[in-house]
Amino acid sequence: MTDVLLCVGNSMMGDDGAGPLLAEMCQQAPHGDWVVFDGGSAPENEVVAIRELRPARLLIVDATDMGLNPGEIRRIDPDDIAEMFMMTTHNMPLNYLVDQLRDDVGEVVFLGIQPDIVGFYYPMTEAVKAAVERVHESLAERNGVLGFEEL
Repeated sequence: MTDVLLCVGNSMMGDDGAGPLLAEMCQQAPHGDWVVFDGGSAPENEVVAIRELRPARLLIVDATDMGLNPGEIRRIDPDDIAEMFMMTTHNMPLNYLVDQLRDDVGEVVFLGIQPDIVGFYYPMTEAVKAAVERVHESLAERNGVLGFEEL
């Protein structure tokens, strides 16, 4: 049973780098049996590789403006992504990516991390770094990510 983690974001844009930081942390200290993809700001480039794996679960992690305090983490129903006003710095809205993969993936879980500052060359805030660390720790158990509150 394969589980895939798709980390999304732009590390040059402050808190939007949450996803790439998570991918880096997973490379340095793997937790669980996740196959990790750093999708950067063009996660659609990973669709073919993910589709070939036919994972039981696809976990997508991205900085997401949800109107919460910086660093708060929420599970978001993938079907709600298109209807929500969410900050995106990506080439393609994530709901298109999810739609492309839906037939090849058992379950899609989307985790949003509330950013504080998103702008070129800004450093990542401590609140978002701490959130990424919490997500990283949750990966040690397959269902650990399901412990985050739903939006």
